[in-house]
Amino acid sequence: MAILVTGSTGTIGMQVLNHLAGHDVEVRALTRSPGNAQFPAGITPVRGDLADLESVRAALEGVNTLFLLVPNVADELTQAMLTLTAAREAGVKGIVYLSVLKGEAYADVPHFAGKYTVERMIEALDLPATILRPAYFIQNDVRLKDPLSKFGVYGMPIGGKGVSMVDIRDIGEAAAIELLRRERAPAPLGRETYALVGPDSLTGTSIAAIWSEALGRAISYGGDDLVTMESRLKATMPAWHALDLRLMIGRYQSDGAVASADDIARLTKLLGRAPRSYRDFAKDAAAQWLKG
Repeated sequence: MAILVTGSTGTIGMQVLNHLAGHDVEVRALTRSPGNAQFPAGITPVRGDLADLESVRAALEGVNTLFLLVPNVADELTQAMLTLTAAREAGVKGIVYLSVLKGEAYADVPHFAGKYTVERMIEALDLPATILRPAYFIQNDVRLKDPLSKFGVYGMPIGGKGVSMVDIRDIGEAAAIELLRRERAPAPLGRETYALVGPDSLTGTSIAAIWSEALGRAISYGGDDLVTMESRLKATMPAWHALDLRLMIGRYQSDGAVASADDIARLTKLLGRAPRSYRDFAKDAAAQWLKG
């Protein structure tokens, strides 16, 4: 039997595959273009698309364990629910679902509300699943290199309430640990839920201070202007997606997304070490940027 990884060519999917490689289990990666995919050694590309249910059904043949990552698309909820239905009908014995931190609380943020609905489906049908709830990805801030380096500004308007940002490598490792545990179990395991978070409560001002230290120059926080952020995002994505992300950042500003001590302790136990910090990420990124 095998593990099937969806979202395999994306940032998180590749992290999951990297952490699964070399563990003496069959791993398949769902992709629309198997011939173009570049995966770690031993990973088998499988043609499929979560928007094409029949391709999902075909890809699930012979699969024991599923990593379900659904991209932020307009029909994300439908894709997730139908894929779970197909997995259930195919006899999949273990699921690891990538949800989001604060999904139950941010009811006005479409992709948060959708992911929490999927969690409710998992609970209602008593599916053998691990639900992973990541906070904002630390590596999203790689895209802020130019304003940081050229203008001395940290431009993500996350506000002052605090966000426990998570390193994508910790997401991939946590997912792989749970996929392997479920794949190797002789029978389906009970449900588990983990918050995937970093060790620090980060604000716009505190992150600017971290970058000041890492880059050796004064970095200021660009402020809480959400309208400008949405306008900027619309240049590279559909308007609905830009608004969805603006609503998310707006809730960060008004409510924050801070992990509890128990959240951090549970993740530390799962990983066997403390989660990675934003400061370490910034230090490494700054060193790479300075090298050109």
